[in-house]
Parts: sequence; C-alpha cells; structure tokens
Amino acid sequence: MERFVSPPIDQLERLRQPLTAGERLIFNLFNEKLAPEWEIYIQPHLNGLRPDFVLLNPNVGIAVFEVKDWNLDAMRYWTEERSGKAPKLCASDGIKSFSIQSQNPIEKVFRYKQEIHNLYCPRLDGKAGFATITAGVIFPFARQDQIDSLLKPCLIHRDMLRWSNNYNPISGAEAVAEGRIDLVFPESRRSSSRFMTEDQANDMRNWLVEPDYAATQRKPIELDIAQRGYVTSRTQSGYRRIKGPAGSGKSLILAARAAQLLGEGKEVLVVTFNITLLHYLMDVAVRWPNAHGRTRQGITWLNFHSWCKRVCEESDCENEYRDLWKGGEGRESHVLSVQLPALVASCIDKDEEEVIERYDAVLVDEGQDFLPAWWNVLRKVCRTGGEMLLVADATQDIYGTARSWTDEAMTGAGFPGGRWAELQTCYRLPPTAMELARNFADQYLPSDTVDLPNGPQGELDLYPCQLRWVQVFDGDDVQVCAEEILKMAPKAKNDILAITDITFLTGTQMMGAAVVNTLESKGVNTVHTYSPDKKESRRKKMGFYMGDARVKATTLHSFKGWESRAIVLFVGEKTDNQACALIYAGLTRLKRHEKGSYLTVVSRASALAEFGRSWPNYEEK
Repeated sequence: MERFVSPPIDQLERLRQPLTAGERLIFNLFNEKLAPEWEIYIQPHLNGLRPDFVLLNPNVGIAVFEVKDWNLDAMRYWTEERSGKAPKLCASDGIKSFSIQSQNPIEKVFRYKQEIHNLYCPRLDGKAGFATITAGVIFPFARQDQIDSLLKPCLIHRDMLRWSNNYNPISGAEAVAEGRIDLVFPESRRSSSRFMTEDQANDMRNWLVEPDYAATQRKPIELDIAQRGYVTSRTQSGYRRIKGPAGSGKSLILAARAAQLLGEGKEVLVVTFNITLLHYLMDVAVRWPNAHGRTRQGITWLNFHSWCKRVCEESDCENEYRDLWKGGEGRESHVLSVQLPALVASCIDKDEEEVIERYDAVLVDEGQDFLPAWWNVLRKVCRTGGEMLLVADATQDIYGTARSWTDEAMTGAGFPGGRWAELQTCYRLPPTAMELARNFADQYLPSDTVDLPNGPQGELDLYPCQLRWVQVFDGDDVQVCAEEILKMAPKAKNDILAITDITFLTGTQMMGAAVVNTLESKGVNTVHTYSPDKKESRRKKMGFYMGDARVKATTLHSFKGWESRAIVLFVGEKTDNQACALIYAGLTRLKRHEKGSYLTVVSRASALAEFGRSWPNYEEK
C-alpha cells in the first residue's frame, strides 16, 4: 500500500515555505517508521492555523505535531508564571530578554487539539473522542531533560502532563536520532480505535489536503504560442492593447510580461483598478522563470487610486489631494473621472526634477474598468522609448466604462492605427461551465460588448464540473449561502476538495458580512474584505490572498481577474446591465481542474429562474 502524502513527496523541495532541517528529519522519521495507513499532511491549512504535520489513520486517529528546531544551548530559555494565564515562554540572547510566547509549542498544540475535536470532527464522541487525537511537540536538536524542564509549567497549566507519554508526547533529539517512533508518537502502535471511523477521517481530509492554489504556485506559467509571443516581444511603438474573453490568459500575459521585463533590468509599474487583483498578479508573476523570485520587490504593484495618491504626496500636493474629496456625497464620480487625473497630470508636468518615479514599462490590467483620462496620465510616467500595455474584456464592464474606449479615444491614447491583439481561446473554464456562461451572456448582456469564450479546438471534456443553481423564493438567503458553502467539500465526488479552496462571492458588502458572520458562528474562519468602513475594507483587501489558510469571501468586484475551482456565488434581485455584467464575471471565475470544479449559484433574482432551470442541478427554496 502506497502512503498518501500532501503535498506529494516529489514537491517538497518546491514548497513556498521550505521545510526546516528539523522538519525534514521528522518527515523522514514518519515516512520510514509509520505504517502505510498513516497519511501525512505537511503544513496543512487548518481554518487559519498551520501546524507542521498532521497524521491521519482512518482506523486509529489523528495526530498533530509542532516541530521546533531550537538549540536550547544557544540562548537562555525560561517560563514566567502568570496568574490566571498560561505561563509565558521567554528567551535571552545575552543582551536583551524578550517574550517568545507566540511561538510556545504547548499553546499551539493545545489549540490544534481543541479545534480538531470541536470543528473538524463533529462526529467524535464527546470527551472520549479526545482519545483519537494526539498533540505532540518535537525538538530534534534539544536534549530531553532540557525540554522537560522548560515546558513543564506549560504542560501543567493545560493539564497535559499526565497524558504526555500517550496523547501529548514531548520528544527530543535522543528519540529522533534513534528513530524511536514509539516515543515520538506512542499511539502509532495502535491498529484500531473504537472511536475512529472513515466518516470522521473524511471530515478531516477536507481541511487537511493541500489547496489547489498552493499547488498551482509551484507550477510554471503555461502559455500557448500566441500568448508567449506577447510576453517575449514588444511592438515597434512600444504600445500594445490586448483583448479577450474571460479565462483567455490576459492577466497571465501581463504578469509574465512584467516579470520578463524585470529580468531584462527594466523598471516596471503594474496598475489595476481593484486592490485585490494585485495579489493574484504577484502570485502569477513569481511563476515566470525569468523572475528569479524578485517580482514582489522588484516590480511596483499599485491600484490606480493608490498610485495617484503617491504621486500627489511625492510632489507635495497632499493638501490639494485631500481637498478633492471635500464637498459631500455625489462628487466622487466627478473627482475620479475629471479632477483627480487632472491634478496628477499637473503634478507630473511640473515635476522638472523627476521626483516622481518614472518607469520603463507601465502595464494596466482590467483596462475596461479604466477611463482614457486615467490611461493618459499613466503615460506621463513612462520613459521615452518605454512600453505601455493595456489588457481588457468589455464583457466584464461592471462600471460602465468600457464604452468610453472609442476609436478616437484609442488614437488619443497613443495607440497607432489597427486592431486590438485578440485572444480567443479560454483555458480557464470547464467546458460545461463555459457553455452556460456563453448562454448567460447571449441572453442578458448587450450584444455590442459581448466577447464570448471558446475552448481549444478539438478539446475533449476531461474536466468534471458540478454545477448547481439554488433559486431562493421564500428561504433565508444568508442561511442558504452558508449551508451551500459548508456542504460543498463533503459532497465532492472525484477528489478531496480542500475547504480553504472554497470562495464565496456576492455583489454587496452587507450580504457578504452576514454570510461570514454565520460561518464564523459555526466555527469556520474566513478571510474576507467586507466592512462598512471604507478604510477598514481597504485594509482587508490588502490582506486578501488565496494562499490564506481560511475560507475565502469577497465581493464580485474584488474577485474580478481571479479564479477558483470551488465557488459559491450569491445573486441578488437586480438584473440591469451592470448587475448582469457582474454576474457574468462571477460565473467566469471558475477554474477547470482535472479532478473536478464546483460552482453553486444562490439566486434571489426571479428574472433568472428560467436560466437557472437549464443547469444540471436546480433546486428551489
């Protein structure tokens, strides 16, 4: 029997967070000494927690381990007692003393064990169920007597000392060096447990298996001949505009081009409209071989409004920038479309000493969200002989700005005569989902803006896809959305779907926040972008990325340009042009996967019920 390891053994040298020397020793010990029925999960995503190892045997139980490479002779370590609180772990390097309580391994494994029992394995039988969970700490480079002395107060506080030899093993260098798996993990000697079942193991696997997004980060960007040509070449004028349907690789080309130019020693600015898209582009760029791991620091990544604010600050026009926003409600549109670009253009024009940063290349993603005035002010920071790239998809015109890109506007934007470079093949969507997205665009979007996706010619449908439409008439929208999120992973048939791959999308902050609150009341943590306060929402957007160890939740506006293999999408009652463009953007976020993709739409829009009935799985509530 071959052991299941996640991520696979042949990928361990390419982890984004490489194994430490001690973690490598412990992995080898587990892999060599454990029975093959024990599954090994390395740095799994656990509802916001990231233990070093989790072991799972459907006949025996679960084990979570924290590995510390600490050399207890290198510094002085001690614990300080605190009334009513866990003892504080401290250290001194001989010059200063400091707290290392955030790294206290006893507190970590105690929390892991509680969460596993309370959330991940709801079928476990009360207190007896704890007998199936081992929570251990391993110090591969420290003596056992040192460890015991240091951690004893912490173990006493958590009432773990009496179970140390069985369910809370604390082991050191001696046990590791001798390969004593019986000391490192005493419960590994069991072959069965009356408290553990395959159903409980399945509950846990959805939380443990490596998310698709983490695995994707280790893969080089795959491009066809046309896409690669755009990445590795430039036009004679230096200006290029590319359009194509959702999933045709526009963002891949832009991110790879940025990395390619960085590798050539160029200074590059990448600009988007929404903040969250920057994280996706950064994650793509690092996968381009010419990047050499320098893309996050070597390229300037900004959304347009942040760049404008930076220019104003660099040119001592902060007061003028702040004054733009004074004057109450209803002015924001005029400020954004007219006054802000005019102020920034003025700052750059007056910048004779070039205090404001200039670039060899300026690349703009989701160009249909930009106004020509924004593009033209960005041109001012592109050096003579530099490069400008604009990519767009008018079908996803969620702000009503795409029509401003007339032929006349294009000529005034520096583009010579001729057509857009066009991408026509969609590589993102599973074929069945693509057909439904095309049908939606045909029925509900203006024909003059539609650019429908097409799959590769002659492609076989090798990408299973579960598509579900839930039409809500009298039910509770929030509760229905939460239920669909929670049952998506357990219902996956072709593969273990990581719960942290699931993304919830909605058009409004209020609905999103309500669903997040419902999930968190059930113990499911999320990383989300919802807040009624604009500054707080912006802060959350800056921290939103797919590699987070929690369920993802954001607005459709913020997820444009992204992709996920598992999506729950809420559709409200509005079905005007912009609302439908937003829904289309959501439908086209689904990423194909050879082991299955999952899309559930929860719809309150009665006007879309007939469309929903065309889906393979339709239900009314």
